[in-house]
Amino acid sequence: MRIKEFEEFKEIIIKAGEIFKEGFYSSKEITLKGKKDLVTEYDVKIEEFLKEKFKNFGYSIIAEESVKDEFNNSIIIDPIDGTTNFAHQIPHCAISIGVYENKKPNFAFVYNPILNEFYTAIAGEGAYKNGVKIQVSRNDYFQRALIATGFPYSSADNTDDLDLVIRRLHKILPKCQDIRRLGSAALDLCYVAEGKYEGFYEINLKPWDVSAGMLIVKEAGGKISNDRGEKYDMFKDKCIVASNSLIHTQLVDLLSSDK
Repeated sequence: MRIKEFEEFKEIIIKAGEIFKEGFYSSKEITLKGKKDLVTEYDVKIEEFLKEKFKNFGYSIIAEESVKDEFNNSIIIDPIDGTTNFAHQIPHCAISIGVYENKKPNFAFVYNPILNEFYTAIAGEGAYKNGVKIQVSRNDYFQRALIATGFPYSSADNTDDLDLVIRRLHKILPKCQDIRRLGSAALDLCYVAEGKYEGFYEINLKPWDVSAGMLIVKEAGGKISNDRGEKYDMFKDKCIVASNSLIHTQLVDLLSSDK
């Protein structure tokens, strides 16, 4: 039954990917939710398609562009993670779906239809890209670690957030191989899971940004925490830290050293 439901979710998400591709390559209506935070008509179209298809599975829906329901047995939807990239036809964007039972992750799906990257995980059964099992990097030398991050939309108005981002870049960049900022937290987490990055951190993310990627990282052998090295709560914590587990302590120490 579990595998059957997983495959049903997957087929629905693949169909949503057709709407995603249509929107990516066409002109789009773009509006602003804040000074920097974009939303397109396709964010809404994809979300509405997914909500309609998922409504008979017996889960509540938590989604970016609509009212959030109570979190328990929930499907957490980000119709387009990386909307700014999507709007500018930069192919680092994805549909992200986390399926939770009793507040615990059960299934995860992160699908980039433009690059044909489909990351999936079932709790306890490993993480996969396009059906091939993936695992985190085995590099434990921080100076050779490639780290990903993101810049919060709040940096347009919140100087404390902007200052925090700059301080952390100043702490980490000299000590790692380099830092990447590609603009989709869901895919950044998958790239940690796949071993492309050794680590990732970002502030002010929402549950729909990370609900799927967290399980994919864990099932690939990685580690997730907040910036104090404690269990990450996607509804409460300001900062998420993900890694191959081998460089996790050093990354957390650098992130917390300016407090």
